[in-house]
Amino acid sequence: QVQLVESGGGLVQPGGSLRLSCVASGSIFSINAMGWYRQAPGKQRELVATITSGGSTNYSDSVKGRFTISRVNAKNTVYLQMNSLKPEDTAVYYCNAYVQGRTGWGSRWGQGTQVTVSS
Repeated sequence: QVQLVESGGGLVQPGGSLRLSCVASGSIFSINAMGWYRQAPGKQRELVATITSGGSTNYSDSVKGRFTISRVNAKNTVYLQMNSLKPEDTAVYYCNAYVQGRTGWGSRWGQGTQVTVSS
């Protein structure tokens, strides 16, 4: 069983910062890409940022220059540093990882963490 657990969400004022963390645990042999997605009320889930095991990153245009994704492979952990937050960044943020476990490779999701940007 593989689990992803996010933390670090909360309420922040516009212009503020938050750092999200996600730890993968369980029967893990290897992790390929890890990433963050978000879903605002009434909208579809969308890509925020991804990072490969080698450190290559990809960002959505809406967060480029404000958010930074990073990971520590030895800790099976991925981070999302969010700066200059805007009200439109308000959403539930989900961690995703492509994981090799006992049953082979598969995409795994965390339970989500709420980020609210409001004055």
